[in-house]
Amino acid sequence: MAGSRITAGIVATGSELLAGRVRDANGPWIAERLGRLGVDVVEIVLVGDRPEEMDAALRSLSGVDLIVTSGGLGPTADDLTAAVVADLTGRPLELDEHMEKVVGDIISRFADRLRWDADALAEANRKQAMVPRGATAIRPAGTAPGLAVPPGDGVPTVLVLPGPPREVHAMWDDAVASAPVQALLERTEPFLETHLRLFGVPESEIAATLRAVGEHTDLAPLEIVTCLRDFSLEVDLRRRPGDEAAETAHDAVVAEIDARHGAAVFSRTGQTIDELLFDLLSGHTIATAESCTGGLLAGRLTEPAGASAHVQGGIVSYSNEAKANLLGVPQDVLDTHGAVSVPAVQAMAQGAIDRFGVDVAVAISGIAGPGGGTEQKPVGYVCFCVRTADGTEIVRDPVLPGERGDVRERSVVLAMHLVRRILTG
Repeated sequence: MAGSRITAGIVATGSELLAGRVRDANGPWIAERLGRLGVDVVEIVLVGDRPEEMDAALRSLSGVDLIVTSGGLGPTADDLTAAVVADLTGRPLELDEHMEKVVGDIISRFADRLRWDADALAEANRKQAMVPRGATAIRPAGTAPGLAVPPGDGVPTVLVLPGPPREVHAMWDDAVASAPVQALLERTEPFLETHLRLFGVPESEIAATLRAVGEHTDLAPLEIVTCLRDFSLEVDLRRRPGDEAAETAHDAVVAEIDARHGAAVFSRTGQTIDELLFDLLSGHTIATAESCTGGLLAGRLTEPAGASAHVQGGIVSYSNEAKANLLGVPQDVLDTHGAVSVPAVQAMAQGAIDRFGVDVAVAISGIAGPGGGTEQKPVGYVCFCVRTADGTEIVRDPVLPGERGDVRERSVVLAMHLVRRILTG
């Protein structure tokens, strides 16, 4: 029946995950994608490469409707996920001749150039083309096919994906379109979601806001998730279509957040500051003048493809001499006010405008620590200036908390929000 609750568990395999050498990037990504489809993820399990551990992890999730695994697919001896799933579901492994050819064609592109052993290649090719009987093979993005295994004998539907995140992302649409997964999704509907992003509001204040709403509105039907990420506060609200109580709770929460923190809300669609700023800079040009952040802001602005349409360049002026020679900061400003001062960043921003001929320039100079602070300018004191070619500017000089890395990263995020503010008036 459409709209029923579908649950899922995720098993990320790999001893390197348990050892802490590699961070699990697949579990959270898969959980987010399943959530968009209306599937509730109830557990993410990390497990090593031993077959008995993998089997135990899969059996522990037998009460869910869907299990998604990542990792353990491939040609090597410790790539055992397909075999473990086959044993669990009582489906013997069989050679998929079509997939054998697909994988063989992929491998052959590299074989001659890399001089791989032909016999070893044939064995690896055959291993990766072994599919549990009745399962759907999913075309690989690397060399390892995915598997969609139908439910049976008390075992839920199992979706088996490779370990490299790039391959998981590339194969996701085909995996979701497979018949076993589609049979599940027919029983549910995507959630209705609202993604609010706030800057400059601590999590404690949002908690107080939610408590205030809860005094007169039942929030139980509404799923509310708050977290701090990239020094911004994320508030995600999720509800089932047609649930009037959840809709009432949603509207009450959004109204109260707007009333108390409306000026801090910079996104209502889940857009990150990077995505939002990329859009706002369309039709504008920007340059950076950085000291304590050492080029981190320029790196962040140029990370998206297409950034060359608006980013003209940046200058890392770490020393006083660089500030004077590269950006034209007057020596008397440096002597009188110091390199970490509002007058210094104002001159740095104007210097970036003059040298790059941009519409907007942003300058940062601060004391990231751990040493170098004084009573007047403690560690964490950072000066910012965002200036436009027509003379409009925003200046700030807060004391930012945290260790050296925190101060530098927070400075970048704050600078991006100041650019957003000057572009939006």
